Amino acid sequence: MPTTALLILDIQNGIVERYGAACRPMLEALARATTAARAAAVPVIYVRAYFRPGAPEVGSLDTNFARFARSSGGENDPATAVHDSVAPQPSDLTVVKRRISAFAGSDLAILLRALGVRSLVLGGIATSGVVLSTLREAADLDFDLTVLRDGCADPDDEVHRVLLDKVFPRQATVRSVTAWVDSLS
Repeated sequence: MPTTALLILDIQNGIVERYGAACRPMLEALARATTAARAAAVPVIYVRAYFRPGAPEVGSLDTNFARFARSSGGENDPATAVHDSVAPQPSDLTVVKRRISAFAGSDLAILLRALGVRSLVLGGIATSGVVLSTLREAADLDFDLTVLRDGCADPDDEVHRVLLDKVFPRQATVRSVTAWVDSLS
């Protein structure tokens, strides 16, 4: 069986705050997933986004990501820290990205290759952002993919539903956190 890693994507304080109480069930599901992954010796990798002062990494033509970059602080800004409900443990790894996909502007591919990972499990905010972009790039890199249905959130419920029910199943298995955790036993 290929080595698997759990990717926790953009679960940062500033992003979680924008969703408010609506993302509480997702956070609880991801907390269960991270606990089960660690117990099963599945690497847990957190992906965060933050920028240098003034966000020079974001070009003037990138209007979508530029909004996020302008409102995001640097590495030590509490808004860019991983939310406490799924806080990294000493055995976990953290990757910093500079674009929407977890692979873009990060060393994620190198890390996964060094760990021998061939299967990725994805959860995060937003389904139509980091989850979609990371899934597409990971599929092009020939990873076996699983998306945690209740481990994702999006500001648009219909887009979230269409991605999970129609788009993602073309390249990934979509399952609940409970089903994925049960599969680890």
